[in-house]
Amino acid sequence: MTPETTLTAAPKTAAPATEGDPLVRVRNLKMYFPIYRGVLRRQVGEVKAVDDLSFDIFRGETLGLVGESGCGKSSAGRAILRLYDVTDGQILLDGTDIAPLSGRELRRLRPEMQMIFQDPQASLNPRMTVASIIAEPLDEHRRLDRRARMERVFELMDAVGLDRDFANRFPHEFSGGQRQRIGIARALALNPKFIVCDEPIAALDVSIQAQVVNLLEDLQERMGLTYLFISHDLSMVRHLATRVAVMYLGRIMEIGSRDQLYDDPRHPYTQALLSAVPEPDPAAESDRHRIILEGDVPSPANPPEGCNFCTRCPQVKDICKRETPAFRQMSDGRFIACHLV
Repeated sequence: MTPETTLTAAPKTAAPATEGDPLVRVRNLKMYFPIYRGVLRRQVGEVKAVDDLSFDIFRGETLGLVGESGCGKSSAGRAILRLYDVTDGQILLDGTDIAPLSGRELRRLRPEMQMIFQDPQASLNPRMTVASIIAEPLDEHRRLDRRARMERVFELMDAVGLDRDFANRFPHEFSGGQRQRIGIARALALNPKFIVCDEPIAALDVSIQAQVVNLLEDLQERMGLTYLFISHDLSMVRHLATRVAVMYLGRIMEIGSRDQLYDDPRHPYTQALLSAVPEPDPAAESDRHRIILEGDVPSPANPPEGCNFCTRCPQVKDICKRETPAFRQMSDGRFIACHLV
């Protein structure tokens, strides 16, 4: 019997599986935001930001989540951490379903899962010192005396490469890369098992991005961390991720190992996405075939019938406009939601 068959009773959607022990299991996750209109604020619809996601994240790995802006990547990450109340589905963290939890039950599990936010300036309180920002999770979840608290703060500052003399400074006194290091130190304060990295390098200069990514890799190796790395930078995801999930309009189109997706993309959307990545070799760049998608991304408040990608797919068939493709496992182990594969 495989681990997949012992997860839950008859899941509605198959989920990608590889060798290893999943730390996070997401099953049929839905995150809908209601749309209200009129003086009486009646609900007239809903935005399907996350629509029936199922995947695993294994201990010690980095799962890259990529896609166009507005496809639901950040909403998925925040829903998995229960920063949002989910509409439906399961989120199993180390065997515990956190989707229905609230209050004390959810608070008890907060130390095991943390988040690194996209904009380090917006995610840090400008009125708090570096020491206070890093120590805030300790104040909320641990009972430490002042000495032990500062020892832990200094330990975290050393881990992310910040000078201890900076402890009493404020966020505005630092560069973007240093502020992101402060955010990383705060996320590590409670020794989490799982961290969602929500485009942690998007707001940084190119010269600083590599430093932050190298730091994340080093911390993962030293502390055994598990990452969900959300990004639209396909080159950086290729460098960092173990497996990659491609998302479009709230759904996962394809998920597989890094080499599978980058060397042999199978879903038409994955092919189009990767064709936009420039080649550093001028000769290869001149021979590169770019797939140009026509039209605009449909509104998540009114997704198309059938496959979400059918309105822009260059290989669309009649069945694509009628039936939603099943999320199926291929012979090479990857999972794809496409009638053509």
